[in-house]
Amino acid sequence: MVPRPFHSLSTLLLAATLTFTAGCHAQKPVPGSSGSQISPELAHRIDILVRQKAQLPPGASISIGPREPSALNGYDKVAVTITSLEGQSSHPIEFLLSTDGKQLAQFTKWDISADPRTAVSIAGRPYRGGPETAPVLIVGFDDLECPYCARLHSIIFPAITERYKDQVRVVYRDFPLDQHPWAMRAAVDTNCLAAQSNAGYWNAVDYIHAHADTFGTPADPKGPQDKTLPRAVEQLDSLTREQGKFQKVDLPSLDACIAKQDTSTIEASKKIANGLGVDSTPSLFINGEKIDGALPIDFIFKEIDQSLIAAGAT
Repeated sequence: MVPRPFHSLSTLLLAATLTFTAGCHAQKPVPGSSGSQISPELAHRIDILVRQKAQLPPGASISIGPREPSALNGYDKVAVTITSLEGQSSHPIEFLLSTDGKQLAQFTKWDISADPRTAVSIAGRPYRGGPETAPVLIVGFDDLECPYCARLHSIIFPAITERYKDQVRVVYRDFPLDQHPWAMRAAVDTNCLAAQSNAGYWNAVDYIHAHADTFGTPADPKGPQDKTLPRAVEQLDSLTREQGKFQKVDLPSLDACIAKQDTSTIEASKKIANGLGVDSTPSLFINGEKIDGALPIDFIFKEIDQSLIAAGAT
């Protein structure tokens, strides 16, 4: 890993300074004295440079810990703690010091050992497309009342299936938005189907996305045509039961699930989405890479192609 030049660290140091002046972390001890101590002359040079780069106020003091072994050849690590005139201290900030004492740097490392496909849990979720071993996994966070989701949904599956056959597996997770009044009901109902029938779930999702603008419309075409939430709920429940009958599921269990309207699974899915930075729909993860919005299908093709190449597939 290549250390970053010190001139790129002024923002980091300034942030650390603001942290301790604003509130206040209790001072933490610098690393133990097991390593060799920095000479007063070298400590003075580090002190001056840190003050300049972080633009520290005159009353701030700097403590520099001993050299400790680092993971980078040719460099030791040292911890720098900044203390304000009021006695408030920053967290120790780790720097790399070259063994000849002529360079001070920092570097950041990230663990990339985990498979990005596992970033979004799909345990127990319905799927369509390729098998579990398919080289590309698309996880979509979906709102069944979202018109942009419906637009993407109407394009993505036929196009992807035609182009990639069984090389792509698709899974949806729920992310109903608060501004969509019947989206939560639709998510719960379709999940009731998913508990017993993978095909039933996808048939219901396909229908809802294709006819979302009709939910809430009164049954009497001659009466008032204002859409209402109770009517949308009635239509969603009816659709779910019809699809359950078609799939020959256990209807009493399905009816009980619809009546209960347990949203805990949906809320858990929303929590997962929030942790991944999802704040809108549609949001797709293609082998772990996040893509937001109803983007052109050619762009999605490009992302899938790159994932296939990375997986060693054609």
